Amino acid sequence: MARITVLGGTGYAGSHIASEAASRGHEVTAVSRRAPESPTEGVNYVSGDVKDEGFLAGLMDGAEVILVAIAPREDMLGQVKQAAERLIPMVEKHGVRLGVIGGAGSLRVSPDGPRLIETSKFPEQAKPEAFEMTEVWGDLQRSDEALDWFFVSPAAGFGAFNPGERRGTYRTDDSGVLLTDDEGRSDLSAADLAIALVDEVEAPRHHRTRFAVAY
Repeated sequence: MARITVLGGTGYAGSHIASEAASRGHEVTAVSRRAPESPTEGVNYVSGDVKDEGFLAGLMDGAEVILVAIAPREDMLGQVKQAAERLIPMVEKHGVRLGVIGGAGSLRVSPDGPRLIETSKFPEQAKPEAFEMTEVWGDLQRSDEALDWFFVSPAAGFGAFNPGERRGTYRTDDSGVLLTDDEGRSDLSAADLAIALVDEVEAPRHHRTRFAVAY
């Protein structure tokens, strides 16, 4: 059993991760600004603001893994990078493993191709979020070697707009190239992202690196 804290634990990705981890018997704390209307059995909910450095510091006690599942949208635009900058030295000091759920924008469409965010298919309105999470990935790469972290890039079609269904399967790739199926689609449900994340917590395979997850 691991003690897992999920920042953004009531959001689209975070709520699925918290639920999956709790169903496997892990001790799960889901952190959000507001308590959920329909809490998941087995998940401990904590309300607070990740922009508050003191609040973040208090989350270190007892945590073995902290997963960041916060999207830099609306009033959080520009704030996720700042929260990560405060969080990185804290988890390093306390020996906590750090996982960050980013996006697909920083992945290349082919080994020698452009990044997805540089293509005409990438939505203009999603670029600020993608650039911010790419900066967070850069901060992780520049962190001290003592910090054990991983950065996850879900499929290009991942999101509440395309929920999909739980399949119980997924693929991972750490080459930096977008994962697609035989028909060129890049999809993943939140339930299957959660499976991949909790699998990584239970049996760590990625250390100080980014990996993509898709079907």
